[in-house]
Amino acid sequence: MSRTFSRDDARRLAVVLAEVAQSVVMPRFRNLPPEAIRCKGSPRDLVTDADEEAERQIFARLAKQYSGAVLIGEEASERNPALLNMLVDADLAFIVDPIDGTRNYVMGLPLFGMMVAACHRGEVIASAIYDPVCRDAAIAVRGEGAWIAREDGDMLPLSVARPAPVQEMECMIDDSGLPRNLRDMAHVRMSAFARNTSLHCAAHEYRMAASGHCHILLYNVLHPWDHAAGWLLHQEAGGYSAHFDGSPYKPTHRDGGLLLAPDEATWEEARQLLLVDRRHGGRQAL
Repeated sequence: MSRTFSRDDARRLAVVLAEVAQSVVMPRFRNLPPEAIRCKGSPRDLVTDADEEAERQIFARLAKQYSGAVLIGEEASERNPALLNMLVDADLAFIVDPIDGTRNYVMGLPLFGMMVAACHRGEVIASAIYDPVCRDAAIAVRGEGAWIAREDGDMLPLSVARPAPVQEMECMIDDSGLPRNLRDMAHVRMSAFARNTSLHCAAHEYRMAASGHCHILLYNVLHPWDHAAGWLLHQEAGGYSAHFDGSPYKPTHRDGGLLLAPDEATWEEARQLLLVDRRHGGRQAL
């Protein structure tokens, strides 16, 4: 890998998100007229004028700072799915989720985030996840760790939770898109954990796991704007992750599921618990 991103470069990504949060996202929070909210694929899959304008503004700032970079956003990719194919060969690409947790945003819940991941030839090299409500950013640089950058300038290193017995672990499982047999099995086995919940916002779920406040994350639908930034944050905070079959995650992989844990041993324990059907010779259910 030839291209690198410095910590200063990564902080600039967070600044871009912060600027757009204050100019576009927060003024519209709890202030959206009905005509500014639309369904994409289902009543739970929403897009708003704020999502679209925020993405345009983020793109404009990134294009000014990084001339020639490929810009891939959730809303732009909805209009032109071929954009995702550019990730593999791009020397520098940015994957943008202008508002992650749009449904929370629409409902007036202060639990949404903004994400950007910098990629080089299909590999994530830096990321930022900004919280527009608390006005701080979780930032990661490949090989250099992960940290919270507060508005006052304080920098707090991030570290995943220590491994723990299953009955003491907390997990967040997004079962959307899971086959019926796996969803039913996972629901039954979730009770083995101390707690299972969902924030309906990957940005905050990744931040919680990277901060050590949650042990296990599981996702099946792998849109890169939902996971590229958070995956690197978790990785650089010391965590372990892989697709359900054990292969490494890349933002160019759009299926195969993603399971994240504090370490490899815990990952395998969670995989066995949630994904392996012991009634059929220990085969993975998916």
